[in-house]
Amino acid sequence: MRSLAILLVCLGILLCVLPSIEARLREGECEVCLKDVQEFIDQLKNEKSEEKIESGIKKICKKYTNKADKRFCYYIGGSEDAATSLLRTLSVPMKNHMPVEKICEKLKKADGQICQVKYEKPPKPIDWATVDFNKMRVKELRDILTNWQEKCDGCTEKGDYIRKIKEVLPKYINKKEL
Repeated sequence: MRSLAILLVCLGILLCVLPSIEARLREGECEVCLKDVQEFIDQLKNEKSEEKIESGIKKICKKYTNKADKRFCYYIGGSEDAATSLLRTLSVPMKNHMPVEKICEKLKKADGQICQVKYEKPPKPIDWATVDFNKMRVKELRDILTNWQEKCDGCTEKGDYIRKIKEVLPKYINKKEL
């Protein structure tokens, strides 16, 4: 009976410790959160009330154009279409001068998706002189057309995309690059 009590106490302690271990940030994790929260702190360092900090965060979020930054603002409630708000979870620690890493850990505890937001890697430059469209994936071909703001109506197969790219290629690439 006594060993059962000890086991239950140990289990209780373990359950209390596990959530705090999980919330710690790993290397390279929460890059968008860390960058955006640092920007919020830099721009709102003179604000003293939670309400002013929260309205300042909303103003900053309106100016974002990057997809990852907008998604982060959506998750914290800084965008107009956000369903929930974690702004108080952000503004109170900012007011109390908590480090950026600790604020992102708190946000991660509140909503795990916040740290899953990542910046997109820029596409690799294409050497137009040696490119073999037949070896490219359909997604890559579609991305080329999207970057050029070209539509490929009726394209269903890889060959259709290749034909469209070769058709509009002279509009976007100089003859010197070919």
